[in-house]
Amino acid sequence: MSDNFWNSVINVNLRAPQVLTQSRLDAGKLHDNSRVVLIASISGIAGNMGQTNYPVSKAGVIGLVQAWAPVLAKRGISINAVAPDFIETQMTAVIPFTIREASRRMNSMNQGGLPQDVAEAVAWFAQPKSGALTGQVLRVCGQSLIGA
Repeated sequence: MSDNFWNSVINVNLRAPQVLTQSRLDAGKLHDNSRVVLIASISGIAGNMGQTNYPVSKAGVIGLVQAWAPVLAKRGISINAVAPDFIETQMTAVIPFTIREASRRMNSMNQGGLPQDVAEAVAWFAQPKSGALTGQVLRVCGQSLIGA
């Protein structure tokens, strides 16, 4: 893998959330009792064959959440991550049928998730009453066998 390809994925998936969150903190835009929700992936928990940079970047997001949680908690700020698995989108629709179908069946629900499932998980972490939760990774995966 070229350095440019490696760095582009690391920069988008790991460096951007780190820089954006830090800049919000430095600028005083993350007020006490705020909620920060980052997007990880099951790949960050279990890896992904043939695609090292993506799982590394998403594992890094999980590391950011866990490292920042005790620091931000001093101000009542919670930070958590949502880790989707196979989600039915236009991008996954172009995956060859057999691979797509196998991905759907590798969880106890035998189906892919929907974008709304991820959005609802993010919204749950973002609500004011979720403040007791910090440093957590919520898997949106239908009890996937991957990373179990």
